[in-house]
Amino acid sequence: MKRHTFLCTLLLTASFSFAFQSSVEAKKCCSGVSAAKNVYVFSVGSNLNADSKPAKKPKKTKADKIFELGMSYIENQNYTEAVKCFMKAAEQGLAEAQYNLGVMYQNGCGVPQNYAEEAKWFMKAAEQGLAEAQYNLGVMYYNGNGVYQDYTEAAKWYRTAAEQGDAAAQFNLGNMYLNGEGVDKNYTEAAKCYSEAAGQGNAKAQYNLGMMYQNGYGIKQNHAEAAKWYREAAEQGDAKAQFNFGNMYYNGEGVDKNYTEAVNWYRKSAEQEYANAQYNLGVMYYNGNGVKRNYTEATKLFRKAAEQGFVPAKEALKMLKAK
Repeated sequence: MKRHTFLCTLLLTASFSFAFQSSVEAKKCCSGVSAAKNVYVFSVGSNLNADSKPAKKPKKTKADKIFELGMSYIENQNYTEAVKCFMKAAEQGLAEAQYNLGVMYQNGCGVPQNYAEEAKWFMKAAEQGLAEAQYNLGVMYYNGNGVYQDYTEAAKWYRTAAEQGDAAAQFNLGNMYLNGEGVDKNYTEAAKCYSEAAGQGNAKAQYNLGMMYQNGYGIKQNHAEAAKWYREAAEQGDAKAQFNFGNMYYNGEGVDKNYTEAVNWYRKSAEQEYANAQYNLGVMYYNGNGVKRNYTEATKLFRKAAEQGFVPAKEALKMLKAK
């Protein structure tokens, strides 16, 4: 009985071992697939600021036609010729070509990878108001790739893209406010940014927004809202959200207590090798909560978590060995 209680306590402690999702990487293409089918590479006629009313198609300029030829080369995975076309159109001031050229330098498609050139072309497109370029430029300033690392500049470009509705930029700007990087730490602003990105389906923002609601950071504590956003992210396959949503069911926070549902979500997370979930699922098997008691399965899960360095799992294995 003593060992049984000990493991239950460990599970509850692990339930509060949360971590916010970190910044996402720059949007990429050309990695072995047709870049023209990638949403982050512009095709002719892209318009991020288009309103709902149909507008007349603008007459194609010479730069547009060259850009279109470049996209046809992308379709055929002839990146060298695509770069030549994008370069010509970019030098004529076409923002989409400038952005695509930056992507080519980012990934070493048709040209040697060159962060300085990448930053140069993203800057040109960003200054023309292209949200994707603004976002990627923010990533470059944040990481110090091709430019001097500068969190203030990173936050500036994230904000510019976020104001145009770019969900990844909204998420990253939220992280800047959360951590006080390039801006004053402000949980309220972080929650606003996460909310905007979460509403567009960004799983990491949904997870972080769930965290904000669960802990009352920058927003009124609301376990039902926390559970809602964890569910949204969990259903997109986010392992941490699946784990936390399982905790909500285990503790009866924001949802009715349900060990079977807790097991269901712990299992989904554990299958993605998330150590916290492997451990908690092991505890459920050990105690027979929401699943038939199975010490063999519990030990197996504790071992998986322990192999990842998860200390409570290591302690559980020691205890089981001494039993």
